[in-house]
Amino acid sequence: MIPKDKIKTMFDAKFVRVYDLQYKEGKHYYNASRRKAEDLVAVKEEKDFKEMLPDAVSCFVVLDCKEKEPVLLTFYEYRYPAGQYLLSVPAGLLDEKDKNEENPIFSTAIREIKEETGLSFGKNDSIKMVSPLSFSTPGMTDESNALVCVVMHPDDLGELSQEGAVGSELFSGFELLTKEQAMEVLKTGRDKYGNFFSMMTWAGLMYFVSDMWKK
Repeated sequence: MIPKDKIKTMFDAKFVRVYDLQYKEGKHYYNASRRKAEDLVAVKEEKDFKEMLPDAVSCFVVLDCKEKEPVLLTFYEYRYPAGQYLLSVPAGLLDEKDKNEENPIFSTAIREIKEETGLSFGKNDSIKMVSPLSFSTPGMTDESNALVCVVMHPDDLGELSQEGAVGSELFSGFELLTKEQAMEVLKTGRDKYGNFFSMMTWAGLMYFVSDMWKK
């Protein structure tokens, strides 16, 4: 834990902040964060650290339709820092209102899936925790994602839609991957266009091909 009086705000904007974490006298480590200074991970006591909510949720969505091979639902989303449409899984930030729900992580996941795919969570669908919090790159940022698996059983895929995009979100079509196709993406480390993708997508592919979603 770093004492609060050893943290200095270097940059403060609506969606991102940069902090100077002085871990020794004259020694500085910089952290990019969505969090306000009082909620930084670096200042949390061990108990609060273990109980904190993630910044966002990433969803491994498996579509298990009758008489069809199960597929992993992915899509192409424009990622501004990369300047490209990248193979992605449904994901989104926890809203303040989500934090008041009985299960903030599941609430966020169900909402984001609806917004980004058009699919509604039904009574025969299931959702389970894969990881309550995983850090993205803790050498540069304290940003974190919960990982959840959602198995859905739509009667057809006519509901699939990317019309629910909000804010800066830009999408460019779905990619429904069979186990064999997902294995190929994993083996090459590239999508069908030869492009790279994020670690969250890699994790979703691994979870799918390992059949962990069935357990």
